Amino acid sequence: MAATLITGSNRGIGLELARQLVDRGDNVVAVCRQSSAALEKLPLRIESGIDLTNPGNLADLKQRLSGVKLGVLVNNAGVLSRQTLGEIDDSALEAMRLQYMTNSLAPLLVTQALLDNLDHGSKVAIVTSRMGSLADNTSGGSYGYRMSKAAVNMAGVSLAQDLKERGIAVVLLHPGWVRTEMTGGTGMVDANEAARSLIERIDALTLENTGAFWHANGEALPW
Repeated sequence: MAATLITGSNRGIGLELARQLVDRGDNVVAVCRQSSAALEKLPLRIESGIDLTNPGNLADLKQRLSGVKLGVLVNNAGVLSRQTLGEIDDSALEAMRLQYMTNSLAPLLVTQALLDNLDHGSKVAIVTSRMGSLADNTSGGSYGYRMSKAAVNMAGVSLAQDLKERGIAVVLLHPGWVRTEMTGGTGMVDANEAARSLIERIDALTLENTGAFWHANGEALPW
């Protein structure tokens, strides 16, 4: 059985995705920088020690997974910090760079590193945010996060174009405002509910709707 690989799988949405996919009988590969006790309770393969912003770590991951077929690649790992106009100093710039590396470049580089593991019929999901939507931005602020998510949205659309001829579909997914450690426990939906909806969207992904930008509830989002 082809596996589902999930990045950022040691906590939050990634952990819930792993738990629910394992529960339904899927073969899961969990990728993270550092494992967690909750993740290690699940019957899955854990590839820890992987910093997705480190090219050497990505080369190591590629080697570890040589010959492993992936039916689904879920680029879920992300970071969030807030930068406000008038307060963008050296520290804020460093935080913005980290968001760009993690939220924007890592999904592209992970997908590139694992291309040999993907076959015709495989799927690539990128967990993004409606905060990366230009049309939906009515409140401003959060410069680094918004910009990083807008950038990964563009990467996802380009991947959809480039991978379509290989028979690989790509989707960009907004999970909702989820109560996780990353959001400080704030939000409108729990991680288990968000994960359930994300899995439904991934299951519904085909080459006919590749390149879509969806809310986890199925709503098409504006760019």
